Amino acid sequence: MTEREIQAVIFDFSGTLFRLDEDDSWFAGVTRPDGSPLDGHHVAELMRRMTAPVGEVVEFDDVSRHAWQNRDLDPALHRQAYLHVLRESGVTEASQADSVYGRVIDPSCWTPYPDTADVLESLASQSVPVAVLSNIAFDIRPAFEALGIDKYVTEFVLSYEVGVVKPRPGIFQHATQALGVDPARTLMVGDSEEADGAATAIGCSFALVEPRPTADRPTALRDALARYGL
Repeated sequence: MTEREIQAVIFDFSGTLFRLDEDDSWFAGVTRPDGSPLDGHHVAELMRRMTAPVGEVVEFDDVSRHAWQNRDLDPALHRQAYLHVLRESGVTEASQADSVYGRVIDPSCWTPYPDTADVLESLASQSVPVAVLSNIAFDIRPAFEALGIDKYVTEFVLSYEVGVVKPRPGIFQHATQALGVDPARTLMVGDSEEADGAATAIGCSFALVEPRPTADRPTALRDALARYGL
């Protein structure tokens, strides 16, 4: 599509605009069941499980699976699901699991990608409306407010607020309707072909970015938009 044909952009949040880049301090005092500290490999795998957009990352029973499958629709189920993941991943001490989980749902712990602010400001300068669409069970607006970039976001479409999750088409329809744009004139940018790429079912274009550590992905958002003339 040319610049004139794309009239709006929808961005995923986790792994796209921001990433939960772990800080060593988050895991100070967090131990395995035998009391030994977590090593770097264990921490990296734990973070992968806590931020995986799709799939089952540990073993679940019926109750915990229900919580996992519905985690982004209800904050209580979100907490239940991720505390289960932490326990199954070796963080069995309740206070330690609570501490790690608290980082996950704290918007100030999420790191923006290097080009996030510039890309959002650039789209605003072109009068291109933007929605941030996320499967999530907590309010991410403070992460944008802290950087002064919330003013560049026309609409936040958060699953726990709208009652539908990706990859169901309803959440994408909600976003395009809120922006007042034709899906065929809308670009979805995200890090998951399965979840974010489902926007193509309602006619959106889709650009995939890799959910790499923020320091390793300086221009992916800018590059994705450039391919569509933005």
